[in-house]
Amino acid sequence: MVATSPTTNRSPVGTRLIFYIFAPIVLLLGIIGIFVATDGAGLNVEPAAPIETIAFERTVLKPGRIELHVRNTSAEAITISQININDAIWPYSIGNREIPRLGSAVITLEYPWVEAQAYNISVFTTNSIAFTTLIDVATETKGADSSTLGSFTLVGIYVGIIPVVLGLLWLPALRRISRRGMLFLMAATVGLLIYLGVDAINEAIDQSAALAETFQGIGLIAIGAVGAYALLEAIRQRSATSGRGDVESRSRFALMIAIGIGLHNLGEGLAIGAAYSVGAASLGTFLVVGFIIQNITEGLGIVVPIARDRPSWKYLLALGVIGGAPAIAGTWIGGLITSPVLSLLFLAIGAGAVFQVAVSIGRQVVWKREDATPFPLTAFSGVMVGMLALYITGLVIK
Repeated sequence: MVATSPTTNRSPVGTRLIFYIFAPIVLLLGIIGIFVATDGAGLNVEPAAPIETIAFERTVLKPGRIELHVRNTSAEAITISQININDAIWPYSIGNREIPRLGSAVITLEYPWVEAQAYNISVFTTNSIAFTTLIDVATETKGADSSTLGSFTLVGIYVGIIPVVLGLLWLPALRRISRRGMLFLMAATVGLLIYLGVDAINEAIDQSAALAETFQGIGLIAIGAVGAYALLEAIRQRSATSGRGDVESRSRFALMIAIGIGLHNLGEGLAIGAAYSVGAASLGTFLVVGFIIQNITEGLGIVVPIARDRPSWKYLLALGVIGGAPAIAGTWIGGLITSPVLSLLFLAIGAGAVFQVAVSIGRQVVWKREDATPFPLTAFSGVMVGMLALYITGLVIK
Protein backbone atom coordinates (compact mmCIF):
# COMPACT_ATOMS: atom_id res chain seq x y z
CA MET A 1 0.00 0.00 0.00
CA VAL A 2 1.45 3.37 -1.07
CA ALA A 3 1.20 6.14 1.48
CA THR A 4 0.04 9.49 0.22
CA SER A 5 0.98 12.77 1.81
CA PRO A 6 -1.92 14.88 3.03
CA THR A 7 -2.70 17.89 0.88
CA THR A 8 -2.64 21.32 2.40
CA ASN A 9 -5.19 24.07 1.68
CA ARG A 10 -2.89 26.98 2.13
CA SER A 11 -3.84 30.19 0.30
CA PRO A 12 -1.30 31.55 -2.16
CA VAL A 13 0.82 34.36 -0.83
CA GLY A 14 -0.60 36.71 -3.48
CA THR A 15 -4.18 36.10 -2.36
CA ARG A 16 -3.31 36.74 1.28
CA LEU A 17 -1.52 39.94 0.38
CA ILE A 18 -4.55 41.21 -1.55
CA PHE A 19 -6.80 40.32 1.41
CA TYR A 20 -4.56 42.14 3.90
CA ILE A 21 -4.48 45.22 1.66
CA PHE A 22 -8.20 45.51 0.90
CA ALA A 23 -9.75 44.25 4.15
CA PRO A 24 -9.28 47.57 6.03
CA ILE A 25 -10.62 49.49 3.02
CA VAL A 26 -13.76 47.33 2.85
CA LEU A 27 -14.33 47.72 6.59
CA LEU A 28 -13.88 51.48 6.31
CA LEU A 29 -16.46 51.68 3.51
CA GLY A 30 -18.85 49.74 5.70
CA ILE A 31 -18.40 52.18 8.58
CA ILE A 32 -19.00 55.10 6.22
CA GLY A 33 -22.17 53.41 4.99
CA ILE A 34 -23.43 53.04 8.54
CA PHE A 35 -22.66 56.69 9.27
CA VAL A 36 -24.59 57.85 6.20
CA ALA A 37 -27.52 55.48 6.85
CA THR A 38 -27.94 56.84 10.37
CA ASP A 39 -27.98 60.49 9.16
CA GLY A 40 -24.64 61.39 10.68
CA ALA A 41 -24.90 59.29 13.85
CA GLY A 42 -28.39 60.63 14.46
CA LEU A 43 -27.46 64.32 14.29
CA ASN A 44 -29.24 64.79 10.94
CA VAL A 45 -27.69 68.23 10.41
CA GLU A 46 -29.02 70.12 7.38
CA PRO A 47 -27.81 73.56 6.24
CA ALA A 48 -30.16 76.45 7.04
CA ALA A 49 -29.95 77.61 3.40
CA PRO A 50 -28.90 75.88 0.16
CA ILE A 51 -25.14 75.95 -0.40
CA GLU A 52 -24.57 76.63 -4.09
CA THR A 53 -21.54 77.89 -6.01
CA ILE A 54 -20.89 78.57 -9.68
CA ALA A 55 -17.50 79.21 -11.31
CA PHE A 56 -17.37 81.41 -14.41
CA GLU A 57 -14.61 79.77 -16.43
CA ARG A 58 -14.85 81.84 -19.59
CA THR A 59 -16.90 84.61 -21.20
CA VAL A 60 -17.00 84.62 -25.00
CA LEU A 61 -18.24 87.68 -26.90
CA LYS A 62 -19.35 87.39 -30.51
CA PRO A 63 -21.27 89.98 -32.56
CA GLY A 64 -24.71 90.22 -30.90
CA ARG A 65 -24.01 87.30 -28.57
CA ILE A 66 -22.56 86.61 -25.12
CA GLU A 67 -21.60 83.08 -24.03
CA LEU A 68 -21.04 82.28 -20.36
CA HIS A 69 -19.06 79.08 -19.72
CA VAL A 70 -19.95 78.07 -16.17
CA ARG A 71 -19.21 75.10 -13.92
CA ASN A 72 -21.22 73.88 -10.94
CA THR A 73 -18.81 73.62 -8.01
CA SER A 74 -21.56 72.91 -5.46
CA ALA A 75 -22.01 69.68 -3.57
CA GLU A 76 -25.26 68.95 -5.45
CA ALA A 77 -26.88 69.73 -8.78
CA ILE A 78 -28.20 73.24 -9.39
CA THR A 79 -30.81 74.62 -11.79
CA ILE A 80 -30.49 77.93 -13.65
CA SER A 81 -33.65 80.04 -13.57
CA GLN A 82 -32.89 83.61 -14.66
CA ILE A 83 -30.21 85.90 -16.17
CA ASN A 84 -29.84 89.64 -15.53
CA ILE A 85 -27.67 92.00 -17.59
CA ASN A 86 -27.08 95.39 -16.00
CA ASP A 87 -30.11 94.78 -13.72
CA ALA A 88 -32.40 93.88 -16.64
CA ILE A 89 -33.87 90.39 -17.07
CA TRP A 90 -32.74 88.91 -20.38
CA PRO A 91 -33.76 85.69 -22.22
CA TYR A 92 -31.15 82.96 -22.55
CA SER A 93 -30.63 79.47 -23.91
CA ILE A 94 -28.84 76.55 -22.27
CA GLY A 95 -28.53 72.89 -23.16
CA ASN A 96 -29.81 71.67 -19.78
CA ARG A 97 -30.95 74.05 -17.05
CA GLU A 98 -29.93 71.51 -14.40
CA ILE A 99 -26.15 71.31 -14.06
CA PRO A 100 -24.77 68.30 -12.14
CA ARG A 101 -22.00 68.61 -9.57
CA LEU A 102 -18.73 69.59 -11.31
CA GLY A 103 -20.67 69.68 -14.57
CA SER A 104 -20.30 72.53 -17.04
CA ALA A 105 -22.75 74.41 -19.24
CA VAL A 106 -22.78 77.22 -21.79
CA ILE A 107 -25.36 79.96 -21.25
CA THR A 108 -26.01 81.86 -24.50
CA LEU A 109 -27.45 85.38 -24.54
CA GLU A 110 -28.49 87.03 -27.79
CA TYR A 111 -27.55 90.51 -26.64
CA PRO A 112 -26.52 93.60 -28.70
CA TRP A 113 -23.46 94.46 -26.64
CA VAL A 114 -21.44 97.58 -27.49
CA GLU A 115 -17.68 97.66 -27.95
CA ALA A 116 -15.69 98.94 -24.93
CA GLN A 117 -18.79 99.04 -22.66
CA ALA A 118 -18.95 97.34 -19.25
CA TYR A 119 -21.58 94.72 -18.42
CA ASN A 120 -22.61 93.21 -15.09
CA ILE A 121 -24.22 89.79 -15.56
CA SER A 122 -26.00 87.87 -12.79
CA VAL A 123 -27.01 84.22 -12.99
CA PHE A 124 -29.83 83.13 -10.66
CA THR A 125 -30.63 79.58 -9.59
CA THR A 126 -34.07 78.26 -8.64
CA ASN A 127 -33.16 78.99 -5.00
CA SER A 128 -32.86 82.71 -5.91
CA ILE A 129 -29.11 82.69 -5.30
CA ALA A 130 -27.24 85.12 -7.59
CA PHE A 131 -23.76 84.68 -9.05
CA THR A 132 -22.20 87.66 -10.77
CA THR A 133 -19.52 88.14 -13.39
CA LEU A 134 -18.26 91.45 -14.78
CA ILE A 135 -17.18 92.28 -18.32
CA ASP A 136 -14.94 95.31 -17.77
CA VAL A 137 -14.39 96.18 -21.43
CA ALA A 138 -16.50 94.38 -24.03
CA THR A 139 -14.61 93.27 -27.14
CA GLU A 140 -14.96 90.36 -29.53
CA THR A 141 -13.25 87.20 -28.31
CA LYS A 142 -10.51 85.79 -30.51
CA GLY A 143 -11.38 82.50 -32.17
CA ALA A 144 -9.14 79.52 -32.85
CA ASP A 145 -8.55 80.39 -36.51
CA SER A 146 -5.27 80.33 -38.41
CA SER A 147 -4.79 84.09 -38.05
CA THR A 148 -5.18 84.03 -34.26
CA LEU A 149 -2.95 80.97 -33.86
CA GLY A 150 -0.34 82.63 -36.04
CA SER A 151 -0.45 85.81 -33.96
CA PHE A 152 -0.16 83.91 -30.68
CA THR A 153 2.72 81.88 -32.12
CA LEU A 154 4.54 85.07 -33.11
CA VAL A 155 4.01 86.53 -29.64
CA GLY A 156 5.43 83.33 -28.10
CA ILE A 157 8.49 83.58 -30.36
CA TYR A 158 9.03 87.21 -29.35
CA VAL A 159 8.65 86.42 -25.64
CA GLY A 160 10.37 83.05 -25.41
CA ILE A 161 12.67 81.95 -28.20
CA ILE A 162 14.22 85.24 -29.38
CA PRO A 163 15.35 86.66 -25.99
CA VAL A 164 16.56 83.27 -24.72
CA VAL A 165 18.59 82.67 -27.89
CA LEU A 166 20.01 86.21 -27.70
CA GLY A 167 21.10 85.47 -24.13
CA LEU A 168 23.07 82.47 -25.44
CA LEU A 169 25.18 84.85 -27.54
CA TRP A 170 27.06 85.81 -24.36
CA LEU A 171 28.92 82.48 -24.60
CA PRO A 172 32.16 83.91 -26.15
CA ALA A 173 32.37 86.54 -23.41
CA LEU A 174 31.89 83.93 -20.68
CA ARG A 175 34.93 81.96 -21.89
CA ARG A 176 37.20 84.86 -20.90
CA ILE A 177 35.92 85.06 -17.31
CA SER A 178 37.99 83.85 -14.33
CA ARG A 179 37.02 81.00 -12.02
CA ARG A 180 35.72 83.44 -9.42
CA GLY A 181 33.74 85.26 -12.10
CA MET A 182 32.22 82.01 -13.30
CA LEU A 183 31.22 81.10 -9.74
CA PHE A 184 29.58 84.52 -9.46
CA LEU A 185 27.56 83.91 -12.64
CA MET A 186 26.48 80.44 -11.54
CA ALA A 187 25.35 81.88 -8.21
CA ALA A 188 23.51 84.63 -10.11
CA THR A 189 21.79 81.89 -12.12
CA VAL A 190 20.67 80.30 -8.84
CA GLY A 191 19.29 83.66 -7.67
CA LEU A 192 17.53 84.19 -10.98
CA LEU A 193 15.87 80.76 -10.81
CA ILE A 194 14.82 81.20 -7.19
CA TYR A 195 13.20 84.53 -8.03
CA LEU A 196 11.38 83.01 -11.01
CA GLY A 197 10.10 80.18 -8.81
CA VAL A 198 8.88 82.53 -6.07
CA ASP A 199 7.20 84.71 -8.70
CA ALA A 200 5.43 81.69 -10.20
CA ILE A 201 4.25 80.49 -6.77
CA ASN A 202 2.96 83.98 -5.96
CA GLU A 203 1.05 84.12 -9.25
CA ALA A 204 -0.36 80.64 -8.63
CA ILE A 205 -1.55 81.59 -5.13
CA ASP A 206 -3.26 84.68 -6.55
CA GLN A 207 -5.05 82.52 -9.12
CA SER A 208 -6.01 79.91 -6.52
CA ALA A 209 -7.86 82.61 -4.56
CA ALA A 210 -10.21 83.06 -7.54
CA LEU A 211 -10.61 79.32 -8.06
CA ALA A 212 -13.63 77.52 -6.64
CA GLU A 213 -12.90 75.82 -3.30
CA THR A 214 -13.95 72.50 -4.80
CA PHE A 215 -10.78 72.43 -6.92
CA GLN A 216 -8.53 73.01 -3.86
CA GLY A 217 -6.15 75.49 -5.45
CA ILE A 218 -3.41 75.21 -2.82
CA GLY A 219 -3.48 71.44 -3.20
CA LEU A 220 -3.06 71.76 -6.98
CA ILE A 221 -0.08 74.06 -6.42
CA ALA A 222 1.50 71.48 -4.11
CA ILE A 223 0.88 68.62 -6.56
CA GLY A 224 2.32 70.53 -9.52
CA ALA A 225 5.35 71.99 -7.74
CA VAL A 226 6.32 68.88 -5.76
CA GLY A 227 5.64 66.59 -8.72
CA ALA A 228 7.86 68.61 -11.07
CA TYR A 229 10.61 68.89 -8.45
CA ALA A 230 10.56 65.18 -7.65
CA LEU A 231 10.50 64.12 -11.32
CA LEU A 232 13.47 66.31 -12.30
CA GLU A 233 15.36 65.21 -9.19
CA ALA A 234 14.79 61.56 -10.11
CA ILE A 235 16.06 62.24 -13.64
CA ARG A 236 19.11 64.04 -12.23
CA GLN A 237 19.99 61.22 -9.84
CA ARG A 238 19.59 58.60 -12.55
CA SER A 239 21.82 60.58 -14.90
CA ALA A 240 24.40 61.11 -12.15
CA THR A 241 24.96 57.35 -11.86
CA SER A 242 25.52 56.84 -15.60
CA GLY A 243 29.26 57.57 -15.38
CA ARG A 244 29.32 60.56 -17.69
CA GLY A 245 32.33 62.84 -18.02
CA ASP A 246 32.59 66.44 -16.95
CA VAL A 247 31.62 67.79 -20.37
CA GLU A 248 28.48 65.67 -20.50
CA SER A 249 27.68 66.59 -16.91
CA ARG A 250 27.85 70.30 -17.73
CA SER A 251 25.72 69.76 -20.82
CA ARG A 252 23.15 67.98 -18.65
CA PHE A 253 23.10 70.98 -16.32
CA ALA A 254 22.49 73.33 -19.22
CA LEU A 255 19.66 71.09 -20.45
CA MET A 256 18.05 70.97 -17.00
CA ILE A 257 18.19 74.75 -16.74
CA ALA A 258 16.61 75.06 -20.18
CA ILE A 259 13.80 72.66 -19.21
CA GLY A 260 13.11 74.47 -15.95
CA ILE A 261 13.07 77.87 -17.65
CA GLY A 262 10.91 76.46 -20.44
CA LEU A 263 8.27 75.33 -17.96
CA HIS A 264 8.36 78.77 -16.37
CA ASN A 265 7.96 80.44 -19.78
CA LEU A 266 4.89 78.30 -20.31
CA GLY A 267 3.32 80.16 -17.38
CA GLU A 268 4.36 83.51 -18.87
CA GLY A 269 2.67 82.56 -22.13
CA LEU A 270 -0.51 81.72 -20.22
CA ALA A 271 -0.60 85.22 -18.71
CA ILE A 272 -0.06 86.91 -22.07
CA GLY A 273 -2.62 84.78 -23.91
CA ALA A 274 -5.22 85.34 -21.20
CA ALA A 275 -4.67 89.12 -21.35
CA TYR A 276 -5.24 89.22 -25.10
CA SER A 277 -8.22 86.85 -24.92
CA VAL A 278 -10.20 89.26 -22.73
CA GLY A 279 -9.33 92.25 -24.90
CA ALA A 280 -6.67 93.74 -22.62
CA ALA A 281 -4.39 94.48 -25.57
CA SER A 282 -2.41 97.17 -23.76
CA LEU A 283 -1.78 94.82 -20.83
CA GLY A 284 -0.77 92.05 -23.23
CA THR A 285 1.70 94.33 -25.03
CA PHE A 286 3.10 95.48 -21.67
CA LEU A 287 3.63 91.88 -20.61
CA VAL A 288 5.30 90.98 -23.92
CA VAL A 289 7.83 93.83 -23.71
CA GLY A 290 8.52 93.08 -20.05
CA PHE A 291 9.08 89.37 -20.59
CA ILE A 292 11.36 90.05 -23.58
CA ILE A 293 13.61 92.15 -21.35
CA GLN A 294 13.52 89.59 -18.53
CA ASN A 295 14.07 86.47 -20.62
CA ILE A 296 17.39 87.52 -22.11
CA THR A 297 18.85 86.90 -18.64
CA GLU A 298 17.40 83.39 -18.76
CA GLY A 299 19.47 82.68 -21.87
CA LEU A 300 22.56 83.71 -19.92
CA GLY A 301 21.64 81.30 -17.15
CA ILE A 302 21.33 78.42 -19.62
CA VAL A 303 24.73 78.97 -21.24
CA VAL A 304 26.82 79.56 -18.10
CA PRO A 305 27.42 75.84 -17.27
CA ILE A 306 28.87 75.15 -20.74
CA ALA A 307 30.92 78.35 -21.05
CA ARG A 308 34.24 76.40 -20.99
CA ASP A 309 33.10 73.88 -23.60
CA ARG A 310 32.71 74.06 -27.37
CA PRO A 311 29.05 73.20 -27.97
CA SER A 312 27.80 73.19 -31.55
CA TRP A 313 25.49 75.94 -32.72
CA LYS A 314 22.79 73.30 -33.29
CA TYR A 315 22.98 72.27 -29.63
CA LEU A 316 22.82 75.89 -28.49
CA LEU A 317 19.83 76.52 -30.74
CA ALA A 318 18.13 73.41 -29.31
CA LEU A 319 18.65 74.74 -25.77
CA GLY A 320 17.16 78.08 -26.80
CA VAL A 321 14.10 76.37 -28.27
CA ILE A 322 13.64 74.16 -25.19
CA GLY A 323 13.82 77.21 -22.93
CA GLY A 324 11.69 79.53 -25.05
CA ALA A 325 9.25 77.52 -27.17
CA PRO A 326 6.90 76.61 -24.27
CA ALA A 327 5.87 80.29 -24.27
CA ILE A 328 4.16 79.60 -27.61
CA ALA A 329 2.10 76.76 -26.14
CA GLY A 330 1.30 78.99 -23.19
CA THR A 331 -0.14 81.75 -25.37
CA TRP A 332 -2.30 79.18 -27.19
CA ILE A 333 -3.66 77.73 -23.95
CA GLY A 334 -4.13 81.08 -22.22
CA GLY A 335 -5.71 82.76 -25.24
CA LEU A 336 -7.92 79.99 -26.59
CA ILE A 337 -8.70 77.51 -23.82
CA THR A 338 -8.76 79.62 -20.65
CA SER A 339 -8.81 76.81 -18.09
CA PRO A 340 -8.20 78.21 -14.58
CA VAL A 341 -7.29 74.77 -13.23
CA LEU A 342 -4.84 74.09 -16.06
CA SER A 343 -3.26 77.53 -15.76
CA LEU A 344 -2.76 77.07 -12.03
CA LEU A 345 -1.24 73.61 -12.50
CA PHE A 346 1.20 74.79 -15.18
CA LEU A 347 2.36 77.70 -13.01
CA ALA A 348 3.02 75.29 -10.14
CA ILE A 349 4.89 72.86 -12.41
CA GLY A 350 7.08 75.71 -13.64
CA ALA A 351 7.84 76.78 -10.07
CA GLY A 352 8.77 73.27 -8.98
CA ALA A 353 11.02 72.84 -12.02
CA VAL A 354 13.03 76.02 -11.52
CA PHE A 355 13.39 75.36 -7.78
CA GLN A 356 14.82 71.91 -8.50
CA VAL A 357 17.30 73.27 -11.01
CA ALA A 358 18.32 76.05 -8.60
CA VAL A 359 18.94 73.53 -5.81
CA SER A 360 20.93 71.23 -8.12
CA ILE A 361 23.18 74.02 -9.36
CA GLY A 362 23.68 75.40 -5.87
CA ARG A 363 24.49 72.00 -4.40
CA GLN A 364 26.81 70.74 -7.13
CA VAL A 365 28.41 73.88 -8.55
CA VAL A 366 28.13 76.90 -6.25
CA TRP A 367 28.41 75.32 -2.80
CA LYS A 368 30.34 72.12 -3.56
CA ARG A 369 31.33 70.25 -0.42
CA GLU A 370 34.78 69.29 -1.68
CA ASP A 371 35.60 72.93 -2.38
CA ALA A 372 34.46 74.07 1.08
CA THR A 373 32.92 77.13 -0.61
CA PRO A 374 36.20 78.89 -1.59
CA PHE A 375 34.48 82.19 -2.35
CA PRO A 376 31.51 82.43 0.03
CA LEU A 377 30.97 86.18 -0.44
CA THR A 378 31.18 85.77 -4.21
CA ALA A 379 28.43 83.14 -4.09
CA PHE A 380 26.31 85.32 -1.84
CA SER A 381 26.78 88.35 -4.08
CA GLY A 382 25.89 86.34 -7.17
CA VAL A 383 22.62 85.09 -5.71
CA MET A 384 21.64 88.59 -4.63
CA VAL A 385 22.53 90.11 -8.00
CA GLY A 386 20.51 87.45 -9.84
CA MET A 387 17.43 88.13 -7.72
CA LEU A 388 17.83 91.90 -7.76
CA ALA A 389 18.20 91.91 -11.54
CA LEU A 390 14.73 90.41 -11.95
CA TYR A 391 13.30 92.56 -9.16
CA ILE A 392 14.49 95.76 -10.83
CA THR A 393 13.19 94.48 -14.17
CA GLY A 394 9.83 93.97 -12.52
CA LEU A 395 9.83 97.53 -11.19
CA VAL A 396 10.29 98.77 -14.74
CA ILE A 397 7.77 96.58 -16.54
CA LYS A 398 4.95 96.12 -14.01
